[in-house]
Amino acid sequence: MSTSAVQTAHDHPYFVPQPSLYPFILAGGMFLLALGFILKMNGFPPGPWVMLGGAAVILYVLFGWFGKVITESQSGAYRHWEDKSFRYGMVWFIASEVMFFAAFFGALFYVRVISVPELGNMTAAHGVTLYPDFTAAWPASGPKGPAFTPMGAWGIPALNTALLLSSGVTVTWAHWALLRNNRLQLNLGLLATVLLGFTFLGFQAYEYHHAYAELGLTLGAGAYGATFFMLTGFHGFHVTLGAIMLTVILGRCLKGHFDSERHFAFEGVAWYWHFVDVVWLLLFVFVYWL
Repeated sequence: MSTSAVQTAHDHPYFVPQPSLYPFILAGGMFLLALGFILKMNGFPPGPWVMLGGAAVILYVLFGWFGKVITESQSGAYRHWEDKSFRYGMVWFIASEVMFFAAFFGALFYVRVISVPELGNMTAAHGVTLYPDFTAAWPASGPKGPAFTPMGAWGIPALNTALLLSSGVTVTWAHWALLRNNRLQLNLGLLATVLLGFTFLGFQAYEYHHAYAELGLTLGAGAYGATFFMLTGFHGFHVTLGAIMLTVILGRCLKGHFDSERHFAFEGVAWYWHFVDVVWLLLFVFVYWL
């Protein structure tokens, strides 16, 4: 952004960016991604290539759009009001994510606490069996689900819990260092957080392989398999996004971006990372442990 553009922005109480084609291009990329997935699910050969094209368009938009935002931020276009609106936006975004996971935890609660026991009561009260060999016990594989072994809590899940809790400590350490303009500790704390996040993802990938190959636990293993993979899978997706964002923030810190007064991008990603930490703790207790 030119100096005159920044000056013009500062003549008004709030910075308004120039019109952009990025939203339309992003919509096209998402359409291609969804179309390719539909084609792939229906056995059409071009499906994977259409998905790849859609993903490439989305990546192009992300690099271009966020690069433009970073340029505007570094040029001084964002001040008090913009910073305040970013914080409001991040709070609402995380609130929407809370509702997203609340829906899946609600489904798990309904199946375990309400549905399965009620079906058992129906058998006892009326002599009606849902299907042969049905038992009102959790985990349940359903009438046609394969036999499986539930995932235990005190192996890889416990290790991943320690990794994510440690990453919450290191990102807080990095934030503390940023507030004190200690660039060395800032970079070390962020680097440790990124490494811990990707290590978590590596162990989760191994856990999924173990579940499918050795435990017989698949997405088709009844209500237990469905809720297990939906909850842990979506959480893993959020950890992946968080680790990528932390990597970008680390790169910006290495380039000298942010100071003790202006660093909302760092704070926003840190809030998001603490959110995925809390979700994982709930997952560990209600999916793996209890």
